Amino acid sequence: MQIITRNPNQTIKLGMAISGLLQKGDILALFGNLGSGKTTLVKGIAKGLRVKSRIVNSPSFVLLKEYGGRLPLYHFDFYRIEKPEETYGIGLEEFLFGKGVCVIEWADRIRRLLPKQYLRLNLKFLDKDRRKISMNGFGRRYKELVKKYENTRI
Repeated sequence: MQIITRNPNQTIKLGMAISGLLQKGDILALFGNLGSGKTTLVKGIAKGLRVKSRIVNSPSFVLLKEYGGRLPLYHFDFYRIEKPEETYGIGLEEFLFGKGVCVIEWADRIRRLLPKQYLRLNLKFLDKDRRKISMNGFGRRYKELVKKYENTRI
């Protein structure tokens, strides 16, 4: 499934729509270059999960930020990771199968550590405002999520 958002606000609204069906233990892997809208999408997911923090930004320098909301949000950013092994000290597996939702920016950097089942979101910069966002589900739960999102209007 593919969606083209026409401005950052639409990308946030898409994140909010995605968050509506998320449940404990869900994993979202975000792929895309710098400026493709990954953090903007996460802001929408956080808003939809009713995250209490006013500021949701990229945790590039700390790798992980945790937020409380309807479900805990574990926001990872692996931009500065060169090898997947560099994540071992943060307890990634505990978060992946924990009580909240994991959203992983730069998931390509840890691809071999991803579980077999997750929602993959590819974000592509089209121009100053527009982004193309593709969703692919790996595993039954995530394939069903993609089907539910196909009818989402933003």
